[in-house]
Amino acid sequence: MVRQPVGVAVIGGGRAGRVHARNFRYNIPGAELVAIVDSDPAVAADAAKELELQRVCTDVDAVLEDPSVHGVVVTTPTFTHEELVVKAARAGKHILCEKPMALTLDAADRMIQAARETGVHLQMAFMRRFSPEFRTARQQLQMGIIGELMQIRSLTRGPGLPPAWAWDEELSNGMVAEVNSHDFDAVRWLTGCEFSRIYAEAVCLKAREVLSKHSSFYDNIVVTARLEGGVLVTIDGSCPVDYGYDARMEILGTRGVLFIGDVRSQTMGVCTRENGFTQRAFDSWRNRFQEGYLGEDRHFVDCIRGLSKPEVTGEDGRRALQAVLAVRESLRTGKPVDLRSLESGYQGETAGDVA
Repeated sequence: MVRQPVGVAVIGGGRAGRVHARNFRYNIPGAELVAIVDSDPAVAADAAKELELQRVCTDVDAVLEDPSVHGVVVTTPTFTHEELVVKAARAGKHILCEKPMALTLDAADRMIQAARETGVHLQMAFMRRFSPEFRTARQQLQMGIIGELMQIRSLTRGPGLPPAWAWDEELSNGMVAEVNSHDFDAVRWLTGCEFSRIYAEAVCLKAREVLSKHSSFYDNIVVTARLEGGVLVTIDGSCPVDYGYDARMEILGTRGVLFIGDVRSQTMGVCTRENGFTQRAFDSWRNRFQEGYLGEDRHFVDCIRGLSKPEVTGEDGRRALQAVLAVRESLRTGKPVDLRSLESGYQGETAGDVA
């Protein structure tokens, strides 16, 4: 058990990294932000200045060797996650890893194994699980308020494009990984069921300038899926949409329907003759899930202290990644994908399998 203060280092000085860093610096009693690390000296210096830190950090190895660091948050690009997580685990640091977990299932397995062998926590950063309305919705579903589940609709739409590296599927697994990983995890978490089959259609209709650099790029995607047990799922993603950040779910049961989330950021509205009735939308994911990020960061500190075990594990990250890879395969083949086919040793369907 780690006594207070719990020292945390954030690896990656970009947008997500600074959200976590601000939480550990200012908002979580008993936690201490020891460092925020970035390989770009200018980014590292800017982050240190913003967060009022004494040192500028560009060397991950030096931070991992620091005994005052008990845990690290990995917020770097997807293609760097495996190396950093394995290295942190071998240094004895607990890990909170941003989504998507990795590029391949084998990489995810190596990350999980490294944490298991060294006895450190590997928590995935699926912050929707810590957002109050999502937690309340899960309680309602477990109570059977809407009866047996039949259909789920989930969407995530972002106001702007992610960084340029994410446009390349070989570095990111594509926009579905960047935009919709949270949808796949939320569906699993809320229902307690795994995806069994996935089909996807995608197209680029807005950010067409990206196509000259990445011919397989898409900015709109619709995924249809079946869960084990038969529940049908629709997930859509779009980025950029300009109007704001939008993340909502609708869950249909035999006795009712449950809605989670709202595009409106305020209950207040304004009505004028010139503009009609207007309300503000969420301008970013940082504001939409502010409480969720704070909740997952608090949980990470509690896990390091030995007060809790991770609610979101490496296996959860692997399951979301498996769904993302099924989407990629469906887009490549134009056919539905049985998720079992992505695992090594899969022998194909048997006569008893349900189509």
